[in-house]
Amino acid sequence: MSAVRVCTTKAVQIDTVLEQLRQHVLNLRNKGTLVKDTSAYKKQLLAENERLKKEVEDLKQQLIDVETMNGRKQFMPQPKKETCNSAPSKPVVTPVAAPPVAPASSAKAEKKKAAKKQQAKPAQQPKGAANPPADVSRLDMRVGFIRSAKLHPDADGLYLEEIDCGESAPRQVISGLVKHIPIEQMQQRPCVILCNLKPAKMRGIMSHAMVMCASTPEKVEILCPPSGAKPGDKVTVEGFSGTPDQQLNPKKKVFEAIQPDFLVSPEGNALYKGVEWKINGECVTAPSMRGCGIK
Repeated sequence: MSAVRVCTTKAVQIDTVLEQLRQHVLNLRNKGTLVKDTSAYKKQLLAENERLKKEVEDLKQQLIDVETMNGRKQFMPQPKKETCNSAPSKPVVTPVAAPPVAPASSAKAEKKKAAKKQQAKPAQQPKGAANPPADVSRLDMRVGFIRSAKLHPDADGLYLEEIDCGESAPRQVISGLVKHIPIEQMQQRPCVILCNLKPAKMRGIMSHAMVMCASTPEKVEILCPPSGAKPGDKVTVEGFSGTPDQQLNPKKKVFEAIQPDFLVSPEGNALYKGVEWKINGECVTAPSMRGCGIK
């Protein structure tokens, strides 16, 4: 706003100087002091008058520019035509155009960007394939045969077992069964084992499977496969025919989601959601426990 005030002040000062010059010329004429040869002085006054007019026009233009920058519309009257007989024409209001605004990015460019981003994203797998349901079909449970068992060298409550799972070499398995099953009953016996848990170190020794047992806080029994079952035979549950995970991801808690539906029936059969575990068409059983969970 300071620039506007300066321009306005200068315009007023110039108008005042012009008026003073006019009055001075009139006074000289009235007093008769003008010499006959006034042509040089007249030219000087006209030149000064033209210079002052030009300076006034420049200042006015500067004032218009400043006001336009500050958002004030300008209304410029059209110049009058000097005719002897015609009446003065009315000024025509002409709004001064606002400064041009930079155009926004085109819709086509935005669409191209979106298409490139979509192409860069990897194709998403179907939800069913990436996240199969957490049911018993994801567990790799098989018949095992405990070849030998001994106490864990660094833990009084753990057994260190060597179990044949029907593979090229037996698996090393650690079980917390010392308080429930005597060591002599852990030798040369069949069992059911869960084979696709992630191997875990237990008191410094790796365990590569888990022995499945009927379980209460007071009592634990190793589940029994049917007679005639061989190491490596698969446990199946009718109605759940998916493919077991190669290895269960412990972060996804798959076994923890499935295990609460394990139960021993009143007849002693292992169940999942009320359906019997079977090996070669025969039931997996608990020796004596009934109506308890399985772990």
